[in-house]
Amino acid sequence: MKKIYTLLLGVRRAKWMFMSLVLAVMCFPHQDASAGQAPVNLGSAGSFAVLAFNTITNTSGGTINGDVGVSPGTAFNAGIPPVKVNGEIHLGDPVAAQAQADLTTAYNNAAGLPGAISATADIGGQTLAPGLYQAPVSFAITGNLTLDAQGDRDAVWIFRMESTLTAANKAQVILVNGAQARNVFWQVGSSATLRTNSIVKGNIMAAASITLQTGARLDGRALARDGAVTLDVNTITRQPWRKFPWPMFVPAITGKKI
Repeated sequence: MKKIYTLLLGVRRAKWMFMSLVLAVMCFPHQDASAGQAPVNLGSAGSFAVLAFNTITNTSGGTINGDVGVSPGTAFNAGIPPVKVNGEIHLGDPVAAQAQADLTTAYNNAAGLPGAISATADIGGQTLAPGLYQAPVSFAITGNLTLDAQGDRDAVWIFRMESTLTAANKAQVILVNGAQARNVFWQVGSSATLRTNSIVKGNIMAAASITLQTGARLDGRALARDGAVTLDVNTITRQPWRKFPWPMFVPAITGKKI
C-alpha cells in the first residue's frame, strides 16, 4: 500500500511540475537565438488592411479584405464603382485613433531596432534571407524580390528606409520556403508607391502617403501614419496576425485529485 501511495504522489508532483513549466513558457516572452528577428507588434493597427491619417481615395473598384480606417481625418472616397470592403470602416472614431497611435509606436520601434544589414538601393532581382535590412536612403524593387524563409514559417524581414519605397511596374515580392507575408515589414521614412500591376507582400508603415497604382496588389497592410492612401482597382488583403510567436494555448487545470 505504501508503494502505491508513493507512486501516486510522484505522479501528482510530475503533473504539477509539467503544468508549471507550461505556464512559465506561456507567460514569459522569450526568443531563442535560432528564432532570428522578432516581428513588429502592430497593436490594434493589425486589424486594418488600410489606415490613413487624413483621407483614403479610390478611383474605381477593387477589394479591401480587412478593416479600413482614417484618423484624425474622416474622408473615405470609395470610387465609382466603389471599392468592396470586407471588414469594418472606422472614420475619425476612437478605434481608428487608437490604431494610429499603435501604428506610431510600431513605426518608432522598427526605426530604433539595432543590428541592421546594409542593403543596396535596388533589391529587385535578389534573394534575401530573414533579417533587418537598411537602405542607403530609399528602396526600389525592380523585377522580382525573393524572400527565402529557409523552412522557418516564423522568419521575419524588416526593411527600413529614410525616404521612399517604390515597386516598379509588374515587380513582385515572392515568398518561398515557408515565408509569410504577415512577417514582412516595410518601415518607410516618407512615401510608398506600388506601380501598375506590381505585387508586394508585407506590412507597409509609411510616415507619409501610400499609393497603389492601377492593378497593384498588396498582401499585407497599407498603414499611412501622416498622409493619405490612394487606390485604383487594387486588391489589398490583410494577412492573419499573431501578436506572439507561440500558440496561445493553455491546457485546462482542474482540481481533480489523483
